[in-house]
Amino acid sequence: MSILYGFYEADSGEIRINGEPVRIRSSREAISHGIGMVHQHFMLVPPLSVLENVMLGAEGGPLLAEGAGLIRKRLAELGREYGLEVNPNAIVGELSVGLQQRVEILKALVRGADILVLDEPTAVLTPAEADQLFEMLRVLKGERKTIIFITHKLREIMSLTDRVSVMRRGEMVATFDTDKTSPPELADAMVGRKVILKIDKGPAHPGRIALEARNLVVRDDRGVVRVDGVSFILREGEILGVAGVAGNGQSELLEALAGMRPPSAGEILVDGELLTHVQSNPRAERLIGIGHVPEDRHRVGLIMPFEACESAMLGFHQERVYGRGMLFDRRAIIADAQSKMKAFDVRPPSPLLKTANFSGGNQQKIVLAREIERNPKILLVGQPTRGVDIGAIEFIHKRIVAQRDAGKALLLVSVELDEIFALSDRIIVLCAGRITGERRPEDTNAQDLGLLMAGVSERAA
Repeated sequence: MSILYGFYEADSGEIRINGEPVRIRSSREAISHGIGMVHQHFMLVPPLSVLENVMLGAEGGPLLAEGAGLIRKRLAELGREYGLEVNPNAIVGELSVGLQQRVEILKALVRGADILVLDEPTAVLTPAEADQLFEMLRVLKGERKTIIFITHKLREIMSLTDRVSVMRRGEMVATFDTDKTSPPELADAMVGRKVILKIDKGPAHPGRIALEARNLVVRDDRGVVRVDGVSFILREGEILGVAGVAGNGQSELLEALAGMRPPSAGEILVDGELLTHVQSNPRAERLIGIGHVPEDRHRVGLIMPFEACESAMLGFHQERVYGRGMLFDRRAIIADAQSKMKAFDVRPPSPLLKTANFSGGNQQKIVLAREIERNPKILLVGQPTRGVDIGAIEFIHKRIVAQRDAGKALLLVSVELDEIFALSDRIIVLCAGRITGERRPEDTNAQDLGLLMAGVSERAA
């Protein structure tokens, strides 16, 4: 898709649009041919307004007022035509992720895109936002737009697409009419072997309390309360799932438990001991056996320009296995990364490759390997399979369950309800920073959890 959009130029082969061969050497040329692209990581400028973001690169001349007026009018037309309404004066950085994605789609349509490429568009969306996106795309399809939808989520493929091609290791290995294929057939083609879509997980055997939160209150960077009086316990040998619509305090809860954000009130206990001496100190928490797989691997979990072997020791780099003081043992660092890559099937198994050059799934495996191989007694896991292909999802889920079966205590935060149901032994639901209910997966369903996620009381649910 980067070749189609002009980021790279192909070494051989050709691109045809409406039957005519074209050469695309830049994104400007791609846009001129009616191609628009919405990237998985949005290409927006957060401090600017919606109107200013849409105008970038299409200002309409040196006098911005005239161009701004035309684009404002076009945004209103597109909003009515496709259900893509958004306030043109809103600051992009203050919008929800779903609305930011809508701005990206509007940017493409304002430039006259007839071919719309969406790269993992639901990776950062809640289920409700994803449903809204699908409705928009169906409207665009009805208006004769061509949509290329890149995803690893089989449910999305089956519900949205007309045809599906499977790409594996740089080759198109299969193409199906969607109504003539099935999720198992697609999964097998994607991975190149039989894939077990159902997680093989036996009953949990919870032990003593490993982690406890008491009346925890956590504020965000602006001082707004995001976690409001949350209390729960987490036992050894169990997975506690935290469900909820994104933005309801899950991120701040995870950060507080991981020592990244100080609680405003309340207590965190590990093995019955208060964490007062290590709170707001992630390194100290790791030393007492708390591992953390952050929700955003790019922003928090990895340093993308670093070599993989360097990313694989982040947070543990002061341990003696890597050297002493300011002197690192390069051979030990590389050997340690090679061992982790082998254990977690990281591809390619190249410790010296830049972290940015690995796929999302393999980047996630590097983070998991770094945290799990240190044998933590408590593992905090945020969005473990966000933007990850189905083969890596299967692998990651197995490793998480294996940690539980080894007697570890795991807290799982995920916006994927299927993942919460598949992995959790108990589920708590957060809405507006408060726990609205606790369930066992076998005693509930998506509708029940959906009510709790919307803030409906236990009695009404």
